Amino acid sequence: MPVRIQVYGVMAEFRAGVWSCEDDSLRAMLEALVDPRACTPDEERAHALYAAGRLGGMIAGPLGWELAPHPEAEIRMEDLQPAPRRGPGLRGLFGRKS
Repeated sequence: MPVRIQVYGVMAEFRAGVWSCEDDSLRAMLEALVDPRACTPDEERAHALYAAGRLGGMIAGPLGWELAPHPEAEIRMEDLQPAPRRGPGLRGLFGRKS
């Protein structure tokens, strides 16, 4: 069963690992996010929810259109920053000497 999303007012469908959409630029953005592991209907829906959330769109649900939540960041600043250095630092260099 295809999963429908709406992004920037344009409808798109995800079925069997392929996005279909009339807008070429939106389809290109969605194809860049494709998860080839999405095989079951639940996995397809999870992927469509992720894609719609990344692009600020909506997903079709049993009660109509629902705003897709923005997914959690895959990389955080804490992952990129080096661990804090321990040691005297500038205090040891310029500190009072006894």
